[in-house]
Amino acid sequence: MVDLVIVGAGPAGLAAAVYARRAGLSTTLFEALSYGGQIINTPEIVNYPGIKSISGFQFATDLFEQATNLGANVVFEEVTEITGDSESGFWVRTTNSETRAKAVILATGAKNRILGVEGEKRLTGRGVSYCATCDGGFFRNKTTAVVGGGNTALEDALYLSNICSKVFLIHRREEFRGEDALIKLVQDNPKIEILTSYVVEKINGENSLESIEVLNKKSNEKKLIQVDGLFVAVGMVPNGAAFEGMVEMEDGYMVAGENMKSSTPGIFIAGDGRKKKVRQLATATSDGAIAAQECYEFLKLGGKI
Repeated sequence: MVDLVIVGAGPAGLAAAVYARRAGLSTTLFEALSYGGQIINTPEIVNYPGIKSISGFQFATDLFEQATNLGANVVFEEVTEITGDSESGFWVRTTNSETRAKAVILATGAKNRILGVEGEKRLTGRGVSYCATCDGGFFRNKTTAVVGGGNTALEDALYLSNICSKVFLIHRREEFRGEDALIKLVQDNPKIEILTSYVVEKINGENSLESIEVLNKKSNEKKLIQVDGLFVAVGMVPNGAAFEGMVEMEDGYMVAGENMKSSTPGIFIAGDGRKKKVRQLATATSDGAIAAQECYEFLKLGGKI
């Protein structure tokens, strides 16, 4: 039996592993895909306290190495089920193994939300993408479009403007939801054409993306836009569905207070999968640090360590 199992190796999970190991807890961390979570695809981080500028990949790698150097055991397997309780121990089952733990931190994060329009699924990977920094290079000197109105969409449009000949930024509302500084950069960029109050209705192409059909929600005007690439940045969907019934959930997000304690004693929640108002890199790592500290106190007070 280990002291702690952490599910998810994004910033929240890795930060939790760092603090757990520094507290002396034996820690196993499970990750279904790659370490780093969403932040690994961010070209430049400029809002993390104490770091003027760093790539998302470098930040994630540094945090991963910090956790593993401290002795966290990282296993790249998907957790499919958690059973048990804090009295007898939790059984954490993956696609290939099972581990018994005294406590669990769920830091499962979130995944990209799809548009759900005709042609999207068929042309994903053939011009439709959810990661501008991953796939933007394929569209050098070509025309692309970004769908969304938050920071990610604004950042994607700015990033693509350095590579592509033209970028359409399509948002269903009149006002953007991102930071004012990013909005101004987008508005001042001559390579970015902004289309507000528009929604994508259809994505066209045979073997690859050829065009998109958009509708103005105010005037009902329709446009056919020729594009080579379409980058979808319309938010995230939490990844906690596998633990429904194990912890309280609301709108797909796991519920926990600022002490990261879930409705189940011994299970803590951290990161973007937690129901909260602000989801940023700084709040994810903060969640992880708090969850690990609360976990340590829970185990110590319960006489389990």
